[in-house]
Amino acid sequence: MDEVLLRSLTPGVLTVLVRRGADFAAAEDAVQEALVEAVRVWPADPPRDPRGWLVTVAWRKFLDQARADTARRRREDVADREPAPGPAPAGDDTLQLYFLCAHPSLSPSSAVALTLRAVGGLTTRQIAHAYLVPEATMAQRISRAKRTVSGVRFDRPGDVATVLRVLYLVFNEGYSGDVDLAAEAIRLTRQLADRVDHPEAAGLLALMLLHHARRATRTAPDGSLVPLAEQDRGRWDTAMIAEGVGVLQAALARDRLGEFQAQAAIAALHADAPTAEETDWVQIVEWYDELVRLTDSPVVRLNRAVAVGEADGPRAGLAALAALDASLPRYAAVAAYLHERDGDLVTAARLYAEAAHKAPSLAERDHLTRRAARLNARRGH
Repeated sequence: MDEVLLRSLTPGVLTVLVRRGADFAAAEDAVQEALVEAVRVWPADPPRDPRGWLVTVAWRKFLDQARADTARRRREDVADREPAPGPAPAGDDTLQLYFLCAHPSLSPSSAVALTLRAVGGLTTRQIAHAYLVPEATMAQRISRAKRTVSGVRFDRPGDVATVLRVLYLVFNEGYSGDVDLAAEAIRLTRQLADRVDHPEAAGLLALMLLHHARRATRTAPDGSLVPLAEQDRGRWDTAMIAEGVGVLQAALARDRLGEFQAQAAIAALHADAPTAEETDWVQIVEWYDELVRLTDSPVVRLNRAVAVGEADGPRAGLAALAALDASLPRYAAVAAYLHERDGDLVTAARLYAEAAHKAPSLAERDHLTRRAARLNARRGH
C-alpha cells in the first residue's frame, strides 16, 4: 500500500465532497472511511484511477451517513443528486483546505491538528502520537475544529501568512512516534509553494530545508544536544542545503523580503561556513537587523545579541542583551554563553544553572546543566 499516494490524494478528494455540498466535518469523516477502505481493498485490487475511486467511495460513505441521520434530512436534496461514477474532476482545490484549516477562529494547536488531518492525510492516532497526547484527546480537538469551520464558505480568499505560520508551527514540533512532523511540514510547504505566488512561501520552504539538512547532527547517540558550533558539518545534507539556497535565492530576487526569507538567509550563512570559526557573523547581524525591522520581535533581538557577541565580541553582545527583558525564554542561557565568552565563569555557571531550571525540554535542561558543571569544574581546578 502506497501511504504517500493516499496522503497526497486526501485533500483533493475532500475538496470534491465539499464542493458537492457536504459540510466539512461530514466530508472529512467520509474521506477517512474511504482511506480505511482503500487500505483494505487496494493491495489485492488496485484501481486504475485512485483519486476517482476515493471520490466515489467517500461520496457514497457521506450519502450513507446523510440518509441515516434524521437530524440531517435536509441533505437529502444533495443525496438525490449523486453524480455518476467515473473519473474525478482534474481540478485541485487543496489551497482552499490550507486556508480553511488555518482559519482565524481556530487556536494554533487546533489549526495544526486540522491541517495534519485534512491536508496531510494523517490519522488521529498518528497526530496524537506525534504530540504525545491520548488519541481521545486529539480526536476531541480535531472534532471541535471541524465543527468550527464547517460553516465557513469556500468563496473567500484566504490568508497565506496565516497558513505559513501554521506550517511553521508544524515544522517546529519536530518528530516523535511514527510521524515525522518536520518532514511532513516540508512536504506540505513544498505543495503550498507550488500553488501560490508568494515569496514567503518559498522563504519558509528554504528555511525548513536548511534547518532540516542539519538534523542528523543536532543530537549525539545518547540523545544529548549538540550545539551548532560543535556539529559535524561533514554529515550535513549538502543536496538539501543546495536546494534550500536555490529556493531562497529565487525568492530574494523578487525583492519582496519577509521574515521567513530573512531567517532562511541566516540559516544559509551558517550552512555556507566550512567551520564554525569561518561563519560570517557580520552579515548575520545585518540579517538580524532586517528581521528586527520586519518583526520587532524580542526573541529576534535575543538571537541578534548572540550574533553581535560573535561579530563584535562578548561585551558588545552583553550590551545588546541588557536592553531586553530578562524574563524572555532562554535569556539566561544567552547571558550565560556571553559571560562565558567574556571569561566570567562564576556568573556564567550561575546563569547556566538558572537557565537549566527554566528549560522547556529535558534534553535542553541536561545540556545546560552539563555546561554549568563543566564551568564549576574548571573553576575548581
